Amino acid sequence: MAEVHIIGQLVGASEFPEHSLFCKWGIHAGGAWKLIAGLKEGQTQVDNPENEEFAYWSHPIDVHYAAKGLQGWPRIHVQVWRQDSLGRSELYGYGFVHVPTSPGTHKIECVTWRPIGTMQEELTQFFVGGCPQLKNADLIYSGADRYKLRTTAMGKVHLKLNLIFRNFDKYGVEC
Repeated sequence: MAEVHIIGQLVGASEFPEHSLFCKWGIHAGGAWKLIAGLKEGQTQVDNPENEEFAYWSHPIDVHYAAKGLQGWPRIHVQVWRQDSLGRSELYGYGFVHVPTSPGTHKIECVTWRPIGTMQEELTQFFVGGCPQLKNADLIYSGADRYKLRTTAMGKVHLKLNLIFRNFDKYGVEC
């Protein structure tokens, strides 16, 4: 079977309205893909930069997949959260990117968004905190009913990925 090694890191986040951010991430691959080694999901630490616009995480990603076919190419999905001074966590954005289809080093920016609630929910969020969240996290990376959502743009998550492909030519797969 063809193999893909994804080695890299979640570098950090920028352009979010507040600091004290952390990220929950995961890799979703289709049925033709088998996880051989590594963790396909995780969570970063909280970074609270006082004078900078960039939250640094430098969280490692190291995953090894075997594939029977190209259908269901891996996607990395993220949820960015903000932690307030009382330790409460508030969703700040969802996003996803496809893993690049060429070997080598790739710097990737994943734009994020969050759902917009009703006027009452937005006022509650402003004064109390909290915001609408997705009931089904699969909507982050699948286009099924995402077009029905009302959303607003948030910041960007920065990734640096190194991809190693093995046995693709042996099985007649060109990337």
